[in-house]
Amino acid sequence: MIKRFLIYSLNHHRPVKVLFADTLKYSNITVIGLEGEKVEFLTPGRKTPRTENLSCFLSASYARGDDGDTLQYARAEEKDE
Repeated sequence: MIKRFLIYSLNHHRPVKVLFADTLKYSNITVIGLEGEKVEFLTPGRKTPRTENLSCFLSASYARGDDGDTLQYARAEEKDE
């Protein structure tokens, strides 16, 4: 299930909330690369991407204010064009 949220973040350029295994703290991340067990992501306030193993995440969910309605984002992009 964690990988599903990471793929959502990668495909839609939306942040997701994850729980890191080493610190047991939640953080919002935006995934920019996903290859096998390696996840490359950005965290708020940092410009340098981080790379971690998939096993470093204990859980994942939608970020605050995001309901996962991808059709809503598609409609918003069509209006901008």
